[in-house]
Amino acid sequence: MSKKIFIACDVNKTSFVKKIIKSSNTKKLKIGYKFGLEFINSKHGRSFISKIKDKIIFADLKLHDIPNTCASTVKVIKDLNIKYLTIHISSGLEALKATKKVSGKIKLVGVTTLTSIDNYSLKQIGYDKKLKKLVIHQAKLANKAKLDAIVCSAREVKYIKKIFKKEIITPGIRFNSNKNDQKRTMTPKEAFKNGSDWLVIGRPITKGNIKKNIQKLIDHLNK
Repeated sequence: MSKKIFIACDVNKTSFVKKIIKSSNTKKLKIGYKFGLEFINSKHGRSFISKIKDKIIFADLKLHDIPNTCASTVKVIKDLNIKYLTIHISSGLEALKATKKVSGKIKLVGVTTLTSIDNYSLKQIGYDKKLKKLVIHQAKLANKAKLDAIVCSAREVKYIKKIFKKEIITPGIRFNSNKNDQKRTMTPKEAFKNGSDWLVIGRPITKGNIKKNIQKLIDHLNK
């Protein structure tokens, strides 16, 4: 079965996204496209996404609000033909349940703790729990809310899998030790070995020659 990759289109130019989609055409991987706040809020971002046909679209909105606002947001983006949509698990059980209730065919994805955060950052925010315990706690909440998937670091997949039996999506993927602004990273091969279902890869694919980077990824996975 093809390995599943979401390419993070973390840009604000529609011309560049066209290039990403065109250059990432391969039968050797199952590819979806992840759009975050930057692209969706850019001048032509929303209308561009509404016109994409026959692609797996992942709207990484990371909803984090009161139950009514989260649920209402899902209703107004249904025209975008989105397959996956993120919501922060820390929005609370009520918000998760309310959003799931109206999500329909959209797979609701619970975000655990961002891969840019480590134990030190957690302490700064005011969390008493260590990272591992917090993520496990969040996964249990995602189960309770009957979410369709979870976003977590590849490093946490092994113990999340014991609790959460649906799809696991992992960002913070790097081919080498260049972490950029991520703290908890892993290589694609390691992440799949750990049990990730989907990997989210941005800069390692979109920076430079996209076709060559895709081939590099395929070669890395086949080693």
